[in-house]
Amino acid sequence: MEQNQVTPSALERRIDISVSLADIEKEVDARLKRMARTVKMPGFRPGKVPMKIVAQTHGGQARGEAVGAAVEKAFGEKVRADNLRVAGYPSIEPKDGAAEGTLEFTAVFEVYPDVVLGEFAGRKIERPVLEVGDAEVDKTIEVLRKQRTSFKAVERAAAQGDRVVIDFTGRMGGEVFDGGQAQDFPFVVGAGSMLKDFEDAVVGLAAGEGKTFDMTFPEDYHAANLAGKQVQFEITVKAVEEPVLPEVDTDFAKSLGVADGDVAKLREEVKGNLEREVKRRIQSRLKEQVMDALIEVAPIEVPKALVQAESNQLADNARRDLEMRGLKTKDIPVDPSWFKDQAERRVKLGLIMAELVKTSELHAKPEQIRALVEEMAQSYEDPSELVRWYYAQPERLAQAEAVVIEDNVVEWVCAKADTSDKDVAFDELMGNNAA
Repeated sequence: MEQNQVTPSALERRIDISVSLADIEKEVDARLKRMARTVKMPGFRPGKVPMKIVAQTHGGQARGEAVGAAVEKAFGEKVRADNLRVAGYPSIEPKDGAAEGTLEFTAVFEVYPDVVLGEFAGRKIERPVLEVGDAEVDKTIEVLRKQRTSFKAVERAAAQGDRVVIDFTGRMGGEVFDGGQAQDFPFVVGAGSMLKDFEDAVVGLAAGEGKTFDMTFPEDYHAANLAGKQVQFEITVKAVEEPVLPEVDTDFAKSLGVADGDVAKLREEVKGNLEREVKRRIQSRLKEQVMDALIEVAPIEVPKALVQAESNQLADNARRDLEMRGLKTKDIPVDPSWFKDQAERRVKLGLIMAELVKTSELHAKPEQIRALVEEMAQSYEDPSELVRWYYAQPERLAQAEAVVIEDNVVEWVCAKADTSDKDVAFDELMGNNAA
C-alpha cells in the first residue's frame, strides 16, 4: 500500500491511496463467508445457501464494503502518521491508470488551521458601568404600569395616547380597495399600529364626528397594490377612550406576583431583576468587543466544510423558529448561504476560543457553573426547581458551561487589553425598554 501527499492550498489536502486488489479479494471472501452463516433464501435453510449463490447475490455489496473499509483504513493511517486534524469529511475520488493489481483513490479534505494569538496590549475595550438605583426602579415600574393600561370612555376629542373605535372606508379611484373597509375598528392613537397620516386624521374628532381626507401610502408599503398610491378615506369616530394607568398599590403588586401585595417588596424584586438584566446586557456588550478583538489578533482561514456545516445549522434553527411562529417553511425557503458570514464568524471564534481555553486553562470550574445556574434561577418563583432541571441532564448543564467558558475568556482578554470603565445611561443600555 502506497500513499503520497500534495498540498495545493493552505487548508486543503490531497492524499493518493493505493490498495491491493489481492487484499480486497481476501476481505470480500471473508465478508461473504460471514454473510453465508445467516443469509436466507427461498428453498434453503439458513446458513445452507451455496457460496456461489451468496456471491452472486451479495458480491457487489461485499466488494463495496471491502473497498470502503480498505480506503478508510489507509486514510486513517496516513492522517495519524502525519498528525493531521481533519475538518469535515473527505471526498474520495477514484483515479484512472492504476498500477496492475491495485485500486487507486484520491482523498480530498481540509484540515484545521493553526491558531496563533497576537498581542492584546494596546487594544482598547470599554466596560459599560451602570448602578441600578431608585430612578431606574421607578422607570421600570412606570413601564410595567403602561403595560397594564386600561381605557375609559370620555366625551371629548381624541388626542395622542387615546384609544378610538372607528368605522372607515378607503377608496382608490372611487372604488373600495381590498382591506380598505372596517367597522368598530379599535386602535391607540400614536402607538404606530396605523400609518401616521391616518392616526393624525383622527386627532381632534369626538365620538359621533367624522371626516374625509386624502392620504398617500408610502412607496415601500407592504401591499404592492397600494404602495405609493393616493387614496381617500372616510372615517367616523364611534368612541374615544383615555388611558388609565394602575396605581402602584397592593393590587398592583399582587398582579406582579407579590403575594402579600407589599409595594416595598415589589420594588426590591424589580431592582433584583433589573440588576441581573443590567449585568447580562453589560456582559453581552463586553463580550462583543472581546470577540472582535479575538478575530483581529488571530486572523485565520477557516475550513469551508465547517462553515457550510454551521450555515446549515443556522438555517435549520431559522426554519424551526419560523415553524414555532406558525409559518410553513416550504412557503418560505431558507437558504444556508444567507448565513455564510455569520457562520464564518462563529467558526473562527470557536477555533480561536478553543485554543485560548486550552493554552490558558480557562475551562469552566464546577463551582462557576453552579454559581451561574443559581444566579439564573433567582428570577424564578422556585429557584431550586430550575437548578434541578439544569442538573438533570448533561446537555442542559453543557449550555451553562459554555456561558462560563465565554465569561472566562472575556475576563482573560480584558485583563490583557487596555480596558477602561465607561458610564452608560440606563435607557440606552436597555434599548428604551426597561421591562
